Amino acid sequence: MHPLLSFFWLLPLAWTLKDDSSLEYTPRRSIAFHKDNANLFHEGGVANYTTMLLREDLDVLLVGAREAIYALDLKDISKSRASVKWEVTQQQISECRNKGKHPEMDCKNFIKILHKRDDNKMYVCGTNAFDPECDYMSYADGQLTLERKVEDGKGKCPFDPFQRHTSLMLENNLYSATSMNFLGSEPVLMRSSPVTIRTEFKSSWLNEPTFVSMTQIPESQMSAVGDDDKVYLFFSEVAVECDCHNKLLVSRVARVCKGDIGGERTLQKKWTSFLKARMDCPVLESQLPYVIQDVYHWCGSHRGWRDCLFYAVFRPQSETSDLSAVCAYRVSDVSNVFAEGKYKTPVTVETSFVKWVMYSGDVPVPRPGACIDNEARNNGINDTLHLPDPTLQFIKLRPLMDQTIQPVGGKPLLVHKGAAFTRIVVNQVQAADGEKYHVMFMGTEEGTLVKGVNYGGEMFLIEEVQVFQPRVSIKILKFSNVTGQLYAGSDSGVTQVPLATCGRSTSCMDCVLSRDPYCGWDKVDGKCSLLSSSTRELIQSVKEGDAKLCPPADPLIPLKRTIWPGGNLKLYCHSPSQLAKTVWEKDGNRLSPNTHFQSLEDGLLIFNGSNSDAGRYRCLSVEKSKAGQFSTTMAEYQVGLFGSGDGISTKAQINGPSMAGLKAVVGLLVVCLLGLLTWNCYKGHIPLPWNCRRTKEQTEEQAGPRSTVDVKLSPAEDNLLMSRRNNTPI
Repeated sequence: MHPLLSFFWLLPLAWTLKDDSSLEYTPRRSIAFHKDNANLFHEGGVANYTTMLLREDLDVLLVGAREAIYALDLKDISKSRASVKWEVTQQQISECRNKGKHPEMDCKNFIKILHKRDDNKMYVCGTNAFDPECDYMSYADGQLTLERKVEDGKGKCPFDPFQRHTSLMLENNLYSATSMNFLGSEPVLMRSSPVTIRTEFKSSWLNEPTFVSMTQIPESQMSAVGDDDKVYLFFSEVAVECDCHNKLLVSRVARVCKGDIGGERTLQKKWTSFLKARMDCPVLESQLPYVIQDVYHWCGSHRGWRDCLFYAVFRPQSETSDLSAVCAYRVSDVSNVFAEGKYKTPVTVETSFVKWVMYSGDVPVPRPGACIDNEARNNGINDTLHLPDPTLQFIKLRPLMDQTIQPVGGKPLLVHKGAAFTRIVVNQVQAADGEKYHVMFMGTEEGTLVKGVNYGGEMFLIEEVQVFQPRVSIKILKFSNVTGQLYAGSDSGVTQVPLATCGRSTSCMDCVLSRDPYCGWDKVDGKCSLLSSSTRELIQSVKEGDAKLCPPADPLIPLKRTIWPGGNLKLYCHSPSQLAKTVWEKDGNRLSPNTHFQSLEDGLLIFNGSNSDAGRYRCLSVEKSKAGQFSTTMAEYQVGLFGSGDGISTKAQINGPSMAGLKAVVGLLVVCLLGLLTWNCYKGHIPLPWNCRRTKEQTEEQAGPRSTVDVKLSPAEDNLLMSRRNNTPI
């Protein structure tokens, strides 16, 4: 990259992220994979469970996989209600192989699109051996049925099953962002309707994009200017505006008007409202922009569209970094950039190189890229077919906005070091303090779900749960308001996860310090419970983590352990929090790690036991929160030195010598061993070196007389035997 351009791209980072290093967070709790963590679904021989459709009206989760579609019970996805196969023929596989594709990896029918239509049917599309097709499907009487009314899927579904795409169904019209050709080199944003509308095939419109997500914003609702609804598309692409030696990826958001039907001559059957802008999620010390991976559109049930938010996950385009970021954007900020912002325009310089700069000339009326509104209608422009040519020529040449869209607060909500984020879902919950909080669930490349909350600008990661084993990337993540459950899909299967598992906290202090807005401590039942299912007032402190609200914990009964003189002993202790520090005490005094004591993640190791090691040991978990520092006893042991008694530590054994008892035990073992050896030698099982060879005569004598058998020989056999005994020839 040119040094001047590098400075240009990185300057906003220096302005907005002076103290961003504090944004790296660690989940308080890490949960290993266990079958009780979630409900799982997988069918043998089937893979790529990467397409989902929630049909809460039918109580099913529809899952598209490789050559199969499943209707799973929404409350328990391990139960399959129905399934249907959509397999390719041998001829299709043969044609796919002739194109140079792998028969198993590429030449199957990967289900990529599942949408509900207004007639209650589903629209489904698959790659179909690099020849995409679409069909209609119904679910009734416990049966999934494909109507076999196959339609061409070109421009709706990708040819390549591993190429990212996105789609949306509105009023039975499919909006799709994918590739139009077999090579994947002709990207398109298209609306399949009686009159198909698509993007121009120009690098200034779409330049090697990777499509991520698509959503509708109802901007026509309560619009004072008679505006139209918008469809927003999120993607990344190679930046045309950057003078770079290498390809630079940037994150984009584009939008089109739902009522757009193309121009009359210019941009005929093409979008007249396609505009795009760069999105920034600035991360400190990053020399390259982070790349968008997924977007979740959150909007409260009683809020207007301007108060809605876009939550997006980003990853670095450099493979040397293991950071992921989450940024939030106001929908109103995004809309304002397109409605009021300036445009970029290409300028040819002396070297015939095209450079993009801010357009400072006159802007045609109506505004290029704007939807048809009341002002346009008053001027006789009732649809996009009547837009004047200067407006259409302007947008055809200049679809890129000059202003970059910045996140709320000018910086990420979260920067996470570890497994890369792939997907995100956000849920709003009301805590015990009466306030509502946004809980974020991020899927990762290693099959984990990271759960975090933003408390007044402070990000707190509650836990990270392993939901797939082996570790596979989460490819899709959905949330159901009906069941309050999360549904994650991967190449290996589908999993169903509750929003919270409060029972993982076994003490009041652990429950309060987890700061989970879904959970609180029930003093009556003595357990951590869901707020939504409890009728009592629960102890909770999500903002402060104030564990002083908890009643005193019951004392632990110490476990008795013994250690041999000169031996080693491990005392186990598992801290419930990765944010806590484990402290060991002996007889009320804090232990410091040395050559005699070694503190481990799961306990304390005592080396070379002696009299001084006897005593009472206590394991403390010490954790800080905004309300202070709190400690709780996780384990307690009474350790004694092994002596002549029964091996259980007593005061006599702790204070008195025990070597005599040890010598007595060792002496007894030696006597037993010698006796066993003598008995085996006496019985002849073990030969001695001075008496292990016996003469043949002794052996025969001990064996006794041999038994004989009379055998009658023929005269010839008798002569042969006699001649051999006398060594004489016959």
